[in-house]
Amino acid sequence: MNIYSQKQQWKVVLFIVAMVIVGLSFWYTSTLVKQIANEERTKARLWAEAIQNKASLVKYTNELFQEINIEERKKVERWAEATRILANANNISDYTFILKVVSDNTTVPVILTDEDGTIISHRNLDAEKAKDTKYLQQQIKLMEATHVPIEVSIFGAKKNFLYYKDSRIFSELRRVLDDLVQSFISEIVVNSASVPVIFTDQNKKRVIEFGNVDSIIMQSTEKVQQLIAEMESQNKPIEIHLSDETANYIFYKDSLLLTQLKYYPVVQFGFIGLFILISYWLFSMARKAEQNQVWVGMAKETAHQLGTPLSSLMAWLELFKEKGLDPETTKEIDKDIKRLETITDRFSKIGASPKLKSENVLEVLENSVNYMKSRSSERVKFEIRSIRDGQVRLSEEREQINSKEKEAITAKMNIQLFDWVIENLWKNALDAMNGSGAITIDVSDHTKYVYIDISDTGKGISSGKFKTVFQPGYTTKQRGWGLGLSLSKRIIENYHQGKIFVKRSEMGKGTTFRIVLNK
Repeated sequence: MNIYSQKQQWKVVLFIVAMVIVGLSFWYTSTLVKQIANEERTKARLWAEAIQNKASLVKYTNELFQEINIEERKKVERWAEATRILANANNISDYTFILKVVSDNTTVPVILTDEDGTIISHRNLDAEKAKDTKYLQQQIKLMEATHVPIEVSIFGAKKNFLYYKDSRIFSELRRVLDDLVQSFISEIVVNSASVPVIFTDQNKKRVIEFGNVDSIIMQSTEKVQQLIAEMESQNKPIEIHLSDETANYIFYKDSLLLTQLKYYPVVQFGFIGLFILISYWLFSMARKAEQNQVWVGMAKETAHQLGTPLSSLMAWLELFKEKGLDPETTKEIDKDIKRLETITDRFSKIGASPKLKSENVLEVLENSVNYMKSRSSERVKFEIRSIRDGQVRLSEEREQINSKEKEAITAKMNIQLFDWVIENLWKNALDAMNGSGAITIDVSDHTKYVYIDISDTGKGISSGKFKTVFQPGYTTKQRGWGLGLSLSKRIIENYHQGKIFVKRSEMGKGTTFRIVLNK
């Protein structure tokens, strides 16, 4: 099996294994996140139920205090009525019940004044402080601010006013209620199961308290409303009734920890993927640098090895000429020696920075075609076509053009190295056609680039091998080294800063390689 086929199979296997590992990791993390989310929602529901129960307790306590407040006012009103009856009594035979009503008020502080505000009597105030008139006047103002005074008619048309305030017991209970409500609000924030929570009024606009929310966000009304909308989309708000008339709402959403866990796999595999990509890039760069060193070393050594026998052959050729060897024979030997010199020169340029010159691409290709024609079967047809301004010209048509106006398509190239690439492509084309077919070269002139398309009528290349054919060692020949196309790619891309690739191919019909050169 070819090493590159094995490499592709291993890549597929490793990719599948990696995907399985990633899938299992995502599945496990997703399962873990769901479990934590369920536990968190369960805790939030339990907390919400506890809040609701406590809210019910607060509501019940508030209603109880309202009833007590009503009862105290009734008590004061009865006391006032009993006082009025005693003051206007003429025909009452038994004062026991009325006196009992008046004497039973031992808790509610009251002050009785006439219509001019003069204090007539008071009850259930501090005995020592009540001796001070200013204290009594302060108490009247406080009582008037708390409760509407009760009008009492004594001695006919005269009006008196009875001021009162909450009893000491009721005041203490009121403070307990206020503390209970305040602790309830605080508990919403503190014991919120570590989730962001907002406590609002009935209109869902005014924020009463909040917890686990950035204070900077709470300073912006627009951001607060956006956060409330986000919370409401995640979880239905909890409705809390602290009184019969109004309702408050508790908004909450997933905790920061749970949110982080949801995105943790993506971030984790993102970093792992970035690390793998960087590692792969560094490994590839190191491998390419090592391959380049091997290529350069091999090329230099080949040029060196060819140099010694080449010098010897040149000396032998001169000796043959002196001895009068057949001129045709010496001419052919001289051609082969020059060919070897060209090959040696090519290998010596590998690893160096070749000088690129603006050359006529058509002339270079025609010279290469003439060389290949003399060394290939007559059953192979070569054709060079130039495409310029939408017009296609064959080689014969270009020859008919006046020499001063001879067509030229120029590009930056090194002729020795470029010839090497063309020869590699033609040799592969000849092998693919089994020595019979047609090789066509289309040269297109564009604004910045010159496109050279080399087409054959060979057996073609499968689409999956379009990139593999340029890998070192890849070959379909039994005795091939698999270095021709790899070397061609290096010459075009590394030395000429161009591109070479398989433009199209169809099995059994042929292949087209495209070379892109800078003008």
